[in-house]
Amino acid sequence: MLTVRKSNARGYADHGWLKSFHSFSFAGYFDPLHMGWGNLRVINEDRIAPGTGFGTHGHRDMEIISYVMSGELAHKDTMGNVRGIPPGDVQRMSAGSGVQHSEFNHAPQQTTHFLQIWIEPNVQGIAPSYEQKTFVEAEKSGVLRLVASPDAAQGSVLIHADARLYAGLMDGAQSVQLATDPKRKLYVHLIRGALQVNGTPLEGGDAALLEGESQLVLDHAQDVEVLVFDLAP
Repeated sequence: MLTVRKSNARGYADHGWLKSFHSFSFAGYFDPLHMGWGNLRVINEDRIAPGTGFGTHGHRDMEIISYVMSGELAHKDTMGNVRGIPPGDVQRMSAGSGVQHSEFNHAPQQTTHFLQIWIEPNVQGIAPSYEQKTFVEAEKSGVLRLVASPDAAQGSVLIHADARLYAGLMDGAQSVQLATDPKRKLYVHLIRGALQVNGTPLEGGDAALLEGESQLVLDHAQDVEVLVFDLAP
């Protein structure tokens, strides 16, 4: 079964310095029909204005992934990490027993456009930790590149959750197939372009929620950047 979540059906918040689309209930946006999918709890598509950002705030017991599309995200946390996250990098922060961090766009003229992703962990109270890796375009072209997993397979970042995250770039005749366990849930988030997911068309910002499927087929791509989540039921 496949259900489409259209881009314009998401929650939206405009704070001036921050413009954010919420795929699932978050902060002031509440929709009991969209509280998450499997153990995927948050996908926020954020645009941070130049010279602004999120001040220091706390998290605990959540796997948090940042995926930057344009601009750069400056990260600082109480574990001592001070990093810039450019497009192509995947950042993972395991909040565990508790961590404080801030995220800023220090560029004077460029908006930072990124996805903030939260996945519920399968273990609680662990020591917080941080990881960041670069996945160049060539690694994602015409394939689904594993970028986050519970076993750090294929050089992916390690998440303490029963989930795998893939990133892909596709165009033209390129197509991708992924064998899947029908007992698990899948979530396809189309960052940009146009794409068919198991024969169903998506446009930029749309998502496909799948369950009971044994195969995922992505094709008819037009300038596509896409994320695919393989999630616990």
